[in-house]
Amino acid sequence: MTQQAPSLLQTLVGAGVLLVGLGLAAGAVSIPSAAGYGGVGPNFLPWLVALGLLVCGGFIVWEARSGGFRSMDEPAGATQAYWPGFVWVSAGLLANAALITSIGFIFSCTLCFVLAVQGLRGAEGKADRRAQAWLKDVLIGMAIAAPVYWMFTQFLAINLPGLTTTGWL
Repeated sequence: MTQQAPSLLQTLVGAGVLLVGLGLAAGAVSIPSAAGYGGVGPNFLPWLVALGLLVCGGFIVWEARSGGFRSMDEPAGATQAYWPGFVWVSAGLLANAALITSIGFIFSCTLCFVLAVQGLRGAEGKADRRAQAWLKDVLIGMAIAAPVYWMFTQFLAINLPGLTTTGWL
């Protein structure tokens, strides 16, 4: 690849980040700005993220146009995509989206974690399909998802889909 091609691709990445920032800013315009808890309104975070994306996108474009990314390491990993890993991770995300309202946040996020870990391990060439590995992944996934769920439902009073109406599962 010539020096021109990476610079063009890097510029396109920066332009893409700028477009996402502009899209988020356009969406934030429609969110009411009435101040709520803590003096900030519901549009504060979208505007903050949009501004961050616009700044980062601008820096990426500037860096790409002023000579490209410097001091980059050579790409690591395989030269081809690992499609089975992509399928595992995609299955986890889709299962989470499909099941979150029927089995609740904790269990759907745990399932997403387990499937994603299987895909990522496979991409590293360390696939482990033993029952002990699956059980360990389930326990780790629950140890991550449950406190997140409880933090949102019990402490922040944000409703997430649960398996019961108690707010604890």
